[in-house]
Amino acid sequence: MKEANKQDFSDLKALFLNCTLKRSPELSHTEGLINISKAIMEKNNVSVEVLRPVDYNLAYGVYPDMTEHGWQKDEWLQIYKKVEASNILVIASPIWLGDKSSICTKTIERLYSTSGDLNAEGQYAYYGGVGGCLITGNEDGVKHCAMNILYSLQHLGYVIPPQADAGWIGEVGPGPSYLDAGSGGPENDFTNRNTTFMTWNLLHLARMIKDIGGIPAHGNQRSLWDAGCRFDHPNPEYR
Repeated sequence: MKEANKQDFSDLKALFLNCTLKRSPELSHTEGLINISKAIMEKNNVSVEVLRPVDYNLAYGVYPDMTEHGWQKDEWLQIYKKVEASNILVIASPIWLGDKSSICTKTIERLYSTSGDLNAEGQYAYYGGVGGCLITGNEDGVKHCAMNILYSLQHLGYVIPPQADAGWIGEVGPGPSYLDAGSGGPENDFTNRNTTFMTWNLLHLARMIKDIGGIPAHGNQRSLWDAGCRFDHPNPEYR
């Protein structure tokens, strides 16, 4: 059974941040799962980019440019420009010790460092973006990692659609990873279904938000709050 998509997504951009610990071009099992979602998007004419934060020289810290805070080099702003230009952001991570990878934590911290920027409407910079996540591993923690990542994204300003996460987990303990022969990962119906649903939900919500011109700019504009507007806040001291 085949049902054709009737919507035009050709003006949408999606960015996948693969928070593997492996630098390119080393095989990344997490990227294997990313490629399913990426293929669906590209089939529907979405502009898609996948990058690995581990390939960049990222400083630790929660300021946009950490060279202004004692670090000799910081390439975060190179990634941030790609994040800014994207309608959809998917953070993908392997599981280590039951949690997302260390580079995933660093990436979210760096997203936080630039979240205070304002858009043209005076809202926080990530307003209007749509977020999701993908997880792979050989130990328990898919839902734990997803909860942490999706909470972080919505806190920064991203909109999270229904079924915004998907993952694959092999037999707990040493064993084949997602792309290894005999793992069953690429054939797993549960993972394939969830990854497909996640991808389409991201596309639909991004389409809706772009079509209405972003999140409505009333009651959430940092620029107006700083200027004294209180958006019907009932505290008498602001009247």
